[in-house]
Amino acid sequence: MSLHKLARRMRRKNAFTLVELMIVVVIVAILAMVAIPMYQANVTAAQMSEGIAGAGSIRTALRVYAASHGGVYPTLTAVDGSGLTGINITAAGLDGKYFQSGDYEVTSAAAAYTITATMGTNTYIINQAGAESGTFTTE
Repeated sequence: MSLHKLARRMRRKNAFTLVELMIVVVIVAILAMVAIPMYQANVTAAQMSEGIAGAGSIRTALRVYAASHGGVYPTLTAVDGSGLTGINITAAGLDGKYFQSGDYEVTSAAAAYTITATMGTNTYIINQAGAESGTFTTE
């Protein structure tokens, strides 16, 4: 075999064929189809954790109020521009990167309360018994 034929053969073995390149593209596309929804779900979970934390702050303030007032919760209907004045939660204390004070809804009466944190189509709801519901829960 001549040196020229050997050199041509060596060059041909170092290149990728079109079929090999197409297989790589298909594999990358399949990985992207799996990874992107998982990434988006993790981003949503991270954002919702801020709402869950805010709901937890409201819940703690309601429990402190009830402990100081014979087990009776204050009557609250909504979070207004100043926050929840009856339980010393300011609107600025609830404002975060993804959730603002208006994204929380608090309904409470003497024996029960419900806290709802809403972001887009995702909601997190917790009541005085600790039962979570909504489209997003920590369970």
